[in-house]
Amino acid sequence: MDNQKHRAYWRANTALIRNLLIVWALVSLVFSILLVQPLNTIPFFGVPLGFWMAQQGSILIFVVLIFIYAVQMDKLDHKYDIRRK
Repeated sequence: MDNQKHRAYWRANTALIRNLLIVWALVSLVFSILLVQPLNTIPFFGVPLGFWMAQQGSILIFVVLIFIYAVQMDKLDHKYDIRRK
């Protein structure tokens, strides 16, 4: 792989990681900690939404982000013709 293609691959990889970490931080810090009181006024499956986000929602979002990362990295590997050994 030439140097320019290698840099483009890693730039795309780090951008993907950055964006997923931003989503993770918003969900785990903002929605589960900072906004828990306003979210608790919204019922969600019989429990307050803030409580649900802190206990289960942020974990489920994190698992979804792992799958998104795996799928997007597979697409990047195919785009830049990265072969596994």
